[in-house]
Amino acid sequence: MEEQVQEAAQTPRNEKKKLTPIQKRTITSFCYVVIWVAMCALKWCVPQGNVAGGWGSIGFDLVFCAVAVIGSFEFLRAIDRSESGANCKISTPQRTFTIAYCAVAVPLYAVMEMIPQTNGTGFLAIACAFAVYFMFLAALSVFDHGKSTVKGTIYCAFCMLYCGVLPTMLSSVNHLQSNSMAAIIFVFVVAALTDTGAFAAGSMLKKYIPYKLAPKLSPNKTVIGAIGGLIGGILGAVLTYYIMYVCGGIDGEIIVWGMNGVTLQFKNAAFGLFSFVFGGLFTAVACQIGDLFESAIKRECGIKDMGNCLPGHGGILDRFDSMLYSGVVVLFYFATIV
Repeated sequence: MEEQVQEAAQTPRNEKKKLTPIQKRTITSFCYVVIWVAMCALKWCVPQGNVAGGWGSIGFDLVFCAVAVIGSFEFLRAIDRSESGANCKISTPQRTFTIAYCAVAVPLYAVMEMIPQTNGTGFLAIACAFAVYFMFLAALSVFDHGKSTVKGTIYCAFCMLYCGVLPTMLSSVNHLQSNSMAAIIFVFVVAALTDTGAFAAGSMLKKYIPYKLAPKLSPNKTVIGAIGGLIGGILGAVLTYYIMYVCGGIDGEIIVWGMNGVTLQFKNAAFGLFSFVFGGLFTAVACQIGDLFESAIKRECGIKDMGNCLPGHGGILDRFDSMLYSGVVVLFYFATIV
């Protein structure tokens, strides 16, 4: 009897309190925001000089490189777990070349853009590197056909595009010749508020407007949630505009902490805010397409999350899926319209 009493008394002490999913998600989100603010501060404060995007842009390049490398591991592991993975073979050398390209793509682009003598040749460099790596993948498929197949080679090539080239688009946003500070803030803020708007609208209104957006891919996503995401994206774009207006300055008018390297310059100042609003709308659409495509990959592979390195969020690709797509839109929009 005494032993039972002692065990009962000791049990609460020995039990470890586990964090709830919401607590894990909150802690991860807090760390995410802290890192983002630190990278923005680095890019904002370090002088630009003759370097596209400024030397402070290296911080974001490191983040995007990590996304590419960890994302490639997650993608290849998802393929292994899927039914398709059972019908294709990817040899160890092919995996190595695939992950190596994803590790090289962002640094190669950044170096080619930051060196004055090679400025503007970043995309040419990663395109040539992709061709070389793909030829090696194809050669391995031919000479080591027992351990690899053509189907596996195609998966590797897609991984290089999805996890290697798309993060390079984000790095290109980071190295724009002008307005790179505004563009990089725009990417993160619009993506975050698109997700928040979609979640808030879907949670509050789906019982009144229960129409599904893509029931076969993601049963929880609704049409009203998608509309909320578009509104959130537009609000994110407006917020970015006023962040730059107050803290950076617009068309030479510096308000608080503006510097020459971060001041926003419009091709047509009369449409400044409106161009941000339309950019937010298009970017929010791209964010949601990227999110749905990631859901399609997970559905095809029969998994819930691409990884578990971000507690409460899943894997790197689960967190950056919408941003990988939106980076292409933001790059085009800021390079040609804003």
